[in-house]
Formats: sequence, structure tokens, C-alpha cells
Amino acid sequence: MAIAGKETPRERYRAQLRAEIKERAWEQIAAAGAPGLSLNAIAKQMGMSGPALYRYFASRDELITELIRDAYRSLADTIHTAAASSAGLPGLGRALRAWALEDPQRYFLIYGTPVPGYHAPDDITLIASEIMHVLLDTAQPAVGPAAAAVQVTPLEAHLAEHRQWAGDHPSSPTALRLALHFWTRLHGALSLELAGHFTGMGFDPAELYKNELQHLTQ
Repeated sequence: MAIAGKETPRERYRAQLRAEIKERAWEQIAAAGAPGLSLNAIAKQMGMSGPALYRYFASRDELITELIRDAYRSLADTIHTAAASSAGLPGLGRALRAWALEDPQRYFLIYGTPVPGYHAPDDITLIASEIMHVLLDTAQPAVGPAAAAVQVTPLEAHLAEHRQWAGDHPSSPTALRLALHFWTRLHGALSLELAGHFTGMGFDPAELYKNELQHLTQ
């Protein structure tokens, strides 16, 4: 009988096997992308039968969900830490790039091309919303009180009326625009860099990213 608060040897073994399966999955994703993920291939690598592995992950989608959940949770924790440092939007931007460069496959699993036929559960959307809320929390003070006296732009007016992506966050129209520009422009630069599209162009992607961040936070 398990003691409350303590893992049994069986539970530890299960956790270890699940962790190894996820490591093998990341290796497959790095080699062939998420659409090529195969539980049977992972089972063969680990010297297991397919049915044996399915006791730990019932389907390919369940495994992908676990990987996406881990990736989003890691990014959310990184963004929370950066926000707590009081470094503002520049700190969030630097933390985002460092996180993406640390593991490009992890970045592309959540911000790359969707996996065909895969549908993420609701809790994945909640973690993504959590990240956006931290960004909105940081964007609002960056706007400053003077923005309230400035006439809103057409984009800000549009975002104020179409703010589903911001949830129930009480952001001003200017903060909504700043957060959305931050999200789209920095992810755009990161996606191009990590996909190798800057290779051979002769400039340092870090300088481009830093310049984008400066323009966003001036």
C-alpha cells in the first residue's frame, strides 16, 4: 500500500519510462518532425512491444499533448520569471529568445506548423492564455498614463472590439496593440531565424531581434 505523499517503486518506474518515451519522441521530432512521430518506432527503440508502450501513452495524440504541455509550461515559467525580475518588455523579449534558442524543436512544436489531425485539449489553450496575460500585464505599464490622452489608432479601436485573444484581461486599447505587436514581430523574427532563413545573409540575427525589441519598447 502506498504511503500518502510518497511514490511507490512502481510509480517511480512508470514515471521514468514515461520520461524516456518523451525523450525518444523529441529525438524523432528533431529527425522527422512531429507528423512523423511513431509510438511503434519508439517501442522498438526501447526494446518494448507496441502494446506495452501503449500502457504509458494510449495514443500518438496523447504523447504529443504531453510534449506540448511540457513545452508551454516551460515557456510560461520562463516568462513568469522574466516578468518577476521587473525588466519589463525587454526582459520578456530576451527571455523568449533564449528559451527558443535553447531548444528549437520545442519552440516549433508550439509555434510551428500545426500537426495534421491533432487537436489540443482545452488546458493547452489555458497555458497559452496564461503567457499572453503575463505579456498584457507587462505591456500596460509600458504604455504609460499619457497614452490615455492620445486618440486611439484604427488598429487599437479594432482590437478593443475584437479582443477574444486577450480574454478578460482589462488592457487598454494601446496595451492590446503593443502586446500584439510584441507577440507577432518577435515570433516572426524568431521563426525565420530558427528555420534557417537568415543563413548566408551575412547579418547577425541577434542584432535584428534586439532592434525589433528596441522599436517595440521605445
